[in-house]
Amino acid sequence: MGAIIKLNKWANAHTNIGFDLLRVLLGSFLFYKGIDFMGQTGLIIELLDPVDTFGWTMIIVHYITMTHIFGGLLIIIGLLTRPAILLQLPVLVSAVLLNFLGEMVVINLVQASIALLLSVFFMIYGSGKHSVDYSLKMGM
Repeated sequence: MGAIIKLNKWANAHTNIGFDLLRVLLGSFLFYKGIDFMGQTGLIIELLDPVDTFGWTMIIVHYITMTHIFGGLLIIIGLLTRPAILLQLPVLVSAVLLNFLGEMVVINLVQASIALLLSVFFMIYGSGKHSVDYSLKMGM
C-alpha cells in the first residue's frame, strides 16, 4: 500500500492536463471498443470457437464487453483507475497475442499495443489530478 501512496504523490506532483486528456482518450477508446464488441459477438465467438472448453466462450465475450464499457467509463472520469485497468490487462494482452496466433491485422495489433502500453502507464501513474479519485481524496 505504501508503494501506491508514493506513486500517487509522485504522479500528483508531476501531472499536467495532457496526461489527463490521454487518460480520457484511453477510456473513450475502450468504451467505444466495448460498444463495438456488443455488435460483433458472432465474430468474437467465431474467433474463440477453436479454444472453447466447457462453454467459456460466452462468459469471455461478456467479460470483454462489460470490462471495456464499465472500465472505460471509470477510466474516463478517473474513478478507481488502477483496478479498472487491472481488469483490462488480460483482455489487452490477449488482443495483442491473438494477432500473432491468428490472422495478422496490423491496425488491430497497433490499436491493441497502444492501448496496452497506455494501460500499463496509467497503472503506474494513476488517475492524475483532474479526476474523481483526486477530488474524493482532497475532500476527505
